[in-house]
Amino acid sequence: MAEIGIIGAGAAGLAAAWELALNGHQVTIFESEPQVGGLAAGFRDEAWEWTLEKFYHHWFQSDKDLLQLADELGVRHKILFPRPKTSLWFNGNFYQIDGAISALKTRYLTWPEKLRFGLVMLYLRLSKQWRWMEKYTADAWLRRYFGRRLYEKMWRPLLIGKFGVLYNEANMAWMWARLYSRTSRLGTYERGFQAFLEDFAAVLMAKGVQFRFGTPVTCVERQADGKIRLESQTGTAVFDAVISTVSPRLLLKMIPTLQGDYARKVNSLRSMGAVVVILALKHKLMTDGTYWLSLPADTPDKTQNEFPFLALVEHTNYMDRRHFGGDCLVYLGDYVSPDHGYFQMSEEDLKNLFTAPLHKINPNFSPDWIRKWWVFRAPYAQPLPTVNHAQNIPDLRTPLPGIYWASMSQVYPWDRGTNYAVEIGRRVARLAMEDMHI
Repeated sequence: MAEIGIIGAGAAGLAAAWELALNGHQVTIFESEPQVGGLAAGFRDEAWEWTLEKFYHHWFQSDKDLLQLADELGVRHKILFPRPKTSLWFNGNFYQIDGAISALKTRYLTWPEKLRFGLVMLYLRLSKQWRWMEKYTADAWLRRYFGRRLYEKMWRPLLIGKFGVLYNEANMAWMWARLYSRTSRLGTYERGFQAFLEDFAAVLMAKGVQFRFGTPVTCVERQADGKIRLESQTGTAVFDAVISTVSPRLLLKMIPTLQGDYARKVNSLRSMGAVVVILALKHKLMTDGTYWLSLPADTPDKTQNEFPFLALVEHTNYMDRRHFGGDCLVYLGDYVSPDHGYFQMSEEDLKNLFTAPLHKINPNFSPDWIRKWWVFRAPYAQPLPTVNHAQNIPDLRTPLPGIYWASMSQVYPWDRGTNYAVEIGRRVARLAMEDMHI
């Protein structure tokens, strides 16, 4: 039996712990926050029965690693897969485009555009080859195959919304992965993602996994005897191996002995941050039933767009508001660079900025509809995969024997999400056991 330390109690860390515990090893998880969850963590207002994610998340029916794990944990029956309505905002109107039928029906596209859209989307959904696509930016590939008019009408605003001024650097393999793997039915868990993560943690605890909450790790170092020393605010612990699931920047800060080509690769990884304002409203905002509304981003300059954020997500057009004390819950979310002004603005100013244009969505909207509001920000939320990105991905094994790194920056070409966090967590755990010959 080996003793393994894991840094981070998000989905990847929990999945790694599960794989190790199944094989009889002693695992200790260090988490800086007071609860499990990471970027998928949720919170619960005193008026609610269910928790709500701080940053909107979904599962997909194609998430085989997540669903297999749920089967193993005995909680598969708690996963729900409704099919909510997804729309685009264009010239003051909602246009539903969340599948082949709605795309054919929409007035947003002309018939020649519908035909071209359908054929290219069919190719992307059927193609399993992505390596050649990473040689092209999504900007160039989509513009060529969808045509300039359709590209600038549909895809360019979405890329700008996701990557801002870097929108023309993301590669096409990343875009292919999003279109290839995602389903129109969106999954969640009874009582919210936080409930899933807590149920998962409870099973791990029953298997002997120990948790150290509120314990940020300050340093990880390999000793002369081959053991790995982990220092935290509460003291020092020694393990046979350590798996870190933190961000690239934090990894290098935590392990200063990481040098050379590996450190260069880690340091070169780029990502976007996420900013979300959540509103608990007294009335529905999107009365047509739209759950997810993609908003136009004509320019990376947020001040010049009709809306200062990327997506408007009305959670209670997806999950019944009775689970949330009758509140109508709305996310106003955006991806921005980690040094963007949204990270320096006060929460009050950010809330005021994001809510100012909501009367365009619903002319009846008034600030007195807001019962309560919250702001959440994360500087590391969306990796940016550039051209030929596969060669830039650091290995799960660091150059320091016994120290491993598994993060959302390494699930490429797939986009970050619980399913890929589970897959990479279990994979890195198997690597660690293989290296220790156990």
